Amino acid sequence: MNALKYVLDTSALLALMEEEAGAGRVEAILRQEQIIIPFPVLLEVYYLSLQERSEATADYRYALLCNLPRADIYWNMDEPTLLTAARFKARYCVSFADALIAAFAAQHHAVLVHKDPEFEALKDHLLQEALPYK
Repeated sequence: MNALKYVLDTSALLALMEEEAGAGRVEAILRQEQIIIPFPVLLEVYYLSLQERSEATADYRYALLCNLPRADIYWNMDEPTLLTAARFKARYCVSFADALIAAFAAQHHAVLVHKDPEFEALKDHLLQEALPYK
């Protein structure tokens, strides 16, 4: 039997990095669980850090995420994930990036950990763990 996996949304990782509510839970998941990081999460963490902090911070955070010991980074997307993301985007009020991230979680039967109320629209389609919203 496979162990449960977790997809950490951008909002969850930024909660940890910015020491927001829910940071402790994200840290516990990173220490104990198998993590999936889809490429849109890396993109969002990088550009948000670049916009709100600095290029040095963005580079540091990117390198940190790429080197997490219990994380599998998904640089590519297969056709089932693409079609799942397209269905989520077409049928629910979610952003393009959130549709992709949710599709990775759904395709890998992973728990999506997030601080984004937008994902509530997908509650019947994937396992979720919502951290305290801002």
